[in-house]
Amino acid sequence: MNLGYIGLGMMGGALARRLMREHRLRVFDLNRAATDLFATEGAQPVQNPAALARECDIVLTCLPTSAEVRQAIFGPGGLIEGLQPGKLIVDQTTGDPNETRAMAAELKEKGIGLVDAPVSGGPHGAEAGTIAIMAGGPKDQFDKVRPYLETISPNIFHCGDVGAGHTMKLVNNVTSASIRIATFEAVTMGIKNGLTLDTMIEVLSKGSGQSNASKISLPRIRDHLPGTFAMDLMHKDVRLACQLGNDSGVPMMASNLTREIFQVAIQMLGPKASCDDVIKVMERNAGISFTD
Repeated sequence: MNLGYIGLGMMGGALARRLMREHRLRVFDLNRAATDLFATEGAQPVQNPAALARECDIVLTCLPTSAEVRQAIFGPGGLIEGLQPGKLIVDQTTGDPNETRAMAAELKEKGIGLVDAPVSGGPHGAEAGTIAIMAGGPKDQFDKVRPYLETISPNIFHCGDVGAGHTMKLVNNVTSASIRIATFEAVTMGIKNGLTLDTMIEVLSKGSGQSNASKISLPRIRDHLPGTFAMDLMHKDVRLACQLGNDSGVPMMASNLTREIFQVAIQMLGPKASCDDVIKVMERNAGISFTD
């Protein structure tokens, strides 16, 4: 089948390159420089989503939010202008499950399928082919796209019907964000009481407090390495999880606190700071610096 990819940012670009290892790929991004770069790597750029849809059987998207996905599908020059019955969209955005279900219902009326298949593991995991893919959609549509997703990573999980993949991604990200906040807060306390960051990284990574925050984020902070996930995107994911909990009658007490702490960090540092920089909120409140 002919494949297309929309959204060639840090994550989408890494996922698209995995597909290009085995498949010819048509690509589109609002950033012309991104499509030009992919053209030098062997992809075929197109002028707009509608043109891409006319030439592809399966179109994958990885965009900042579900609002951009809706625009790419239903906006002027959007995918809907070129999609024929039987074609499929695979949305790898970390999106709003309710909006995903709404778009799937609109597409179904035209005979077009939508599978949500967000990922977890960051750009490095995507490049290495170890990323986790959480898919939602009818079993026949999932089975149709699975061989192409396996080009990206063998770690594929069919979580249920449309929207289940995005729900699982929110579960994952709100868990990750909350653990990051708890870890950074606890490590701040440890430094204030005489422990070194090196000691806590070593012990946490072997004890029951281990997590990606202790194994990846803290060493990255210690070594002054840039993070790979923007603050505003993490805040968006936590906000969506809290909203989904509210809509379904599930109190999200710890998650809402995490959301507010990330909001404070955005006010301090700006939306495009790394989500690891949330540690600066703890530094400021405790009157210390982690890396001095």
